Amino acid sequence: MKTIPVPLRMVGAGAHVEEEELQYLDMPRDMRTFSMPDVPQNADGEALAAARDLLAAFLTQLNRWSPGVGANPRMDMSSVPAATLRVVNEMLGDGEVSIRVSGARRFDIQESVFTGLWRVAELDGERVIADWLEAGPLPQVVLEAAQQGTDNALVPVPLPAGAMNSPALLHEIAARISPRRGKDKPHVLNLTLFPLTPEDHQVLDAALPVGPVAIMSRGFGNCRITSTLARRVWRVQYFNSMNTLILNTIEVVDVPEVALAAPEDLADTRGRLAELIDWMSESCPA
Repeated sequence: MKTIPVPLRMVGAGAHVEEEELQYLDMPRDMRTFSMPDVPQNADGEALAAARDLLAAFLTQLNRWSPGVGANPRMDMSSVPAATLRVVNEMLGDGEVSIRVSGARRFDIQESVFTGLWRVAELDGERVIADWLEAGPLPQVVLEAAQQGTDNALVPVPLPAGAMNSPALLHEIAARISPRRGKDKPHVLNLTLFPLTPEDHQVLDAALPVGPVAIMSRGFGNCRITSTLARRVWRVQYFNSMNTLILNTIEVVDVPEVALAAPEDLADTRGRLAELIDWMSESCPA
């Protein structure tokens, strides 16, 4: 898992007060770890076998694929019988990352307990019109949605009297957007380290309208990742277990690294999915 840099605020000379108890920021106490799903004890034997065969077929696709080379492996789930689908969903479980894509096309996406294995549902109102299983750092529809309708220029914003650091921040962001190339390193602005006035926050919000992609990662605390309507500009915020904001950044990058399933995680998923399939086979009727 990627280490999250948490800025430290040092206390200067003369700031210490005798007999005053030191105060420490509450940090996350719980960290989710992988746990192999339990095979449903009362599952219909035929549904269990069909679910195992479906996951085995998907694993075959996954074993033929290398991250970053070609399209993500996908398997359509819209025609899977309800009993089989119920077993598949129970076997995959819910992982750390949830994604919502709004706009002309709407998607609800949930990572499974197997990192980089995603359940993707396209919605029309409350109705599911497409449903598939996909493996990859992120589902392809998320990457596409994050770039659609974006602009290489920031929204022009009048600067109120109280704006202090936001003009310089906007200038830095604008300078990084236009010449950006796909392999450029991420450019991160750590807002936690800047003294920002309420007017500064208003300016940043107005210049970087919220985009269609919202990602919530629940690992060591919570991380909220939101696309903006400026191309390749993201808002990334880290919260501790008390829902206190501990790190607030703007990232100029195709996708923030913290949102992506790493190649080594996808390799682990191959092995764990193979173990699950073998485990399911032991519970299937002979």
